[in-house]
Amino acid sequence: MNDGKGADDLMEEQIKEKVKDVFGRNADKYRTSEIHAQGDDLALLVEWLEPQETWTVLDIATGGGHVTKALAPYVQTVFSTDLTAQMLENTANHLDSLFENISYVIADAEALPFLSHRFDAVVCRIAPHHFPNPEKFIQEAARVLKPNGKFVLIDNITPEDPKLAEFMNQTEKLRDDSHARCLSKAEWRGLLRSSGLAESKSLDRKKTFQYPTWVARTTESEEQVERVKQHLLSADEETASYFSLKVQNGDIQSFVIDEWMVMCTKKEN
Repeated sequence: MNDGKGADDLMEEQIKEKVKDVFGRNADKYRTSEIHAQGDDLALLVEWLEPQETWTVLDIATGGGHVTKALAPYVQTVFSTDLTAQMLENTANHLDSLFENISYVIADAEALPFLSHRFDAVVCRIAPHHFPNPEKFIQEAARVLKPNGKFVLIDNITPEDPKLAEFMNQTEKLRDDSHARCLSKAEWRGLLRSSGLAESKSLDRKKTFQYPTWVARTTESEEQVERVKQHLLSADEETASYFSLKVQNGDIQSFVIDEWMVMCTKKEN
């Protein structure tokens, strides 16, 4: 029986179910992950936004709640959202004793359950590479923002070189089947502009992954770990150099990827 869903719709559902599965099983790992919890971009986020005590803020795909935790002391209300119920429950259990101005909402970043023009600021950090339709996510973020509201996006990005981009995305997909795709900076800028979000500030960053903890966070078997390792070790000289791949006695120690942080303002018209 045909339920009216096409192949693309079914693929999107599968990706989102995989996201729920992976993040549900690893909720506490993401809350305690050093690279998620202690990144200096969190302090920079507060500096850039200059949050006001009257603000209502939306944190999309909060994961371990690190953006929510960073902004809650400065604003009236934070709506902390995530697609994965177990992840959000874990975050709420951690933050409930610290703040009374957080509302937790299970929400799909590509179909936000909020009215238009409701938020003074919207933030999404280290999550959009899990979204199958990044254009819908950007459209939704813009829709719920008030005119002149601020939007901050922080995520891993691919190099503009197609070969390097493919290598990076394949690396992420081998380690984490819930990975959709990292976009390039040029792709993100196109989506932002098309949704009426005017870039006001941006920063290119390099992020180092300590390989043993990174690969252990989401892999489900030793066979999967081995596939990731062999893929990285197969990198040619140019690729290994770009990603600063460090190998010692045949064991991968670390590698470096690109991350982009951008703040935009929603145009009035």
